Amino acid sequence: MLIGNVKIENNVFMAPMAGVTDRPYRKICMEMGCGLVYSEMVSAKGLYYNSANTEKLMDCDESQRPYAIQLFGSDPEIMGEMAKKIENMPFDIIDVNMGCPAPKIVKNGDGSALMKNPELVREIVEAMVKSQSKPVTVKIRKGFDDTCINAVDIAIMAQKGGAAAVAVHGRTREQYYSGKADWDIIKEVKRSLDIPVIGNGDITSPQKAKEMLDYTGCDAVMIGRAAEGNPWIFERTVNYIKTGELMPEPTAAEKAKVVMRHAEMLIDFKGEYIGVREMRRHLAFYTKGMPQAASMRGEINTVMNIDDIKKLVEKYFMVHD
Repeated sequence: MLIGNVKIENNVFMAPMAGVTDRPYRKICMEMGCGLVYSEMVSAKGLYYNSANTEKLMDCDESQRPYAIQLFGSDPEIMGEMAKKIENMPFDIIDVNMGCPAPKIVKNGDGSALMKNPELVREIVEAMVKSQSKPVTVKIRKGFDDTCINAVDIAIMAQKGGAAAVAVHGRTREQYYSGKADWDIIKEVKRSLDIPVIGNGDITSPQKAKEMLDYTGCDAVMIGRAAEGNPWIFERTVNYIKTGELMPEPTAAEKAKVVMRHAEMLIDFKGEYIGVREMRRHLAFYTKGMPQAASMRGEINTVMNIDDIKKLVEKYFMVHD
């Protein structure tokens, strides 16, 4: 499929997630067949003030492309300027976050607060499209709350501003990630636009991804929380959509190999102190559903270096195949 002038090999994408979709994990998911990876959410104001941490969030290499950088902000002028500022970095698409429900983001008028201002949505997208040459996409929600269900209106305004695609999470801001995602709103957005629509929400398996594609008619699916500690979901989903056959879950030994590689990459990228502590969170996700997972989670916070991680992996992963 195409997003603007960017060719995407398949229609199974990774959702941008803070603390998860950093450079090492994007690389792993891309190797597992993910069609498009996204950066963690990047502050346009952070870029404006040359924050070193902000630039680290966008770090990328050629092996993880096509790659989208996701910016958040609500000032059209700054968003346009920052899109231009990063234009020559090695990425393919600029995505605008209009769905983050975090209070600290919303109170500043960013993220899902933009769902309350369709005209501002158009202005932001238009400023970014005009300032540089790469496709601009947006990620929105069903609405802000039950009194403001306006994903269709927001999506239309984004298209009018020049957006190349729209991703829709089928929950309101007030729902956060609770309750059931509304796939009907994704279907409505798809019927209303001439650009690709990416469906997001409650895709927990390859079967659910195919079900969303069939039910909503959307062009691609975006997998979020189900990809935490489970990069295999991408190759399994791509294969299921293409063939109707469900690949087996990875074995414990296969998981162990990826876990160790992930840990090594994370430590190499962020240093041992930060890398090990961030890997603790990933380890908790990797162990989900495994025998003795509860026992392992009790030990995760004791790991202090790569050798500790290796011992933990050998203890819990290598004996269960």
